Amino acid sequence: MDSSVERAVIVTGAGKGLGAAFARALASEGAAVLVNNRLRKGQPDSAGAVADAIRAQGGRAITNYQDIAAPGAAQALVKAALDAFGRIDAIVFNAGIIGPAAKLPDMDMAALGEVLNTNFLAQVALAQAALPHLLQSPAGRMVFVSSSAGLHGVRGRIPYAASKGALNAMALTLADELKRTPIRVNVLCPYASTPMTSQDGVAGDPRLDPAYAAGMAAYLASEACSVNGQIFLAGGRRYRRARMVEGRGASAPDDSTAWVAEHLDQIASMDGAREFPGAESAFADLYASIDITSTGG
Repeated sequence: MDSSVERAVIVTGAGKGLGAAFARALASEGAAVLVNNRLRKGQPDSAGAVADAIRAQGGRAITNYQDIAAPGAAQALVKAALDAFGRIDAIVFNAGIIGPAAKLPDMDMAALGEVLNTNFLAQVALAQAALPHLLQSPAGRMVFVSSSAGLHGVRGRIPYAASKGALNAMALTLADELKRTPIRVNVLCPYASTPMTSQDGVAGDPRLDPAYAAGMAAYLASEACSVNGQIFLAGGRRYRRARMVEGRGASAPDDSTAWVAEHLDQIASMDGAREFPGAESAFADLYASIDITSTGG
């Protein structure tokens, strides 16, 4: 254990691409970083290379080769960070897989399960294992790395989009559950040219260098982060916030489908759309606008 560590961060999937950029950015801000990336037989030690680069710049880093989807990986990751640094102040949940491209008729259910296990269930397991230790930090932070696919869907990638949508919903729920603690939970949907998004023979867009999304990740994992339960997008040093909103809607005088069809434009209008801090408040708002005076029977 290094008793001089003032802030320790776990970054999963940090051997290359976005995760490596996040790990380097955090180290440059003074954090001690656990660089996690699974080590495949015959492949270079990418996590080791990132950790070496951080140490060469005077930073602190250790490597970890757990496959986050493996049984017991969450507990092993937490133990490794505690053994090395004596504390866990933040986690950047970056590791994930995209899975094979396929539309619904050709989708393999085993592949669906693998994507959901890695991109959602493994993230929940790590959050659960680390939570008691994050609560001991004066500024615990969870940064769930998601995708705009989880906001808008993406053609031919049902498993990936579903897994990221589930991750978003879980993170927002967790943020609400922990809002009275020092922990802040947020979501980052980055755009970047990475090995996971690259196409054979096609050069990556230099404007989408992973480093250009790392500033937001480092901020959300930092003690300075003051926001909670938010979704941010980042790419090319361009940042913006995303949120689910609901329109004002309209009240029908009866149960007629003809009325719905006639007033669909008013129902679907997003003029005056609002966001809500949770499902309870969204329901309460709709319930307050109900003007049915008798339920009949």
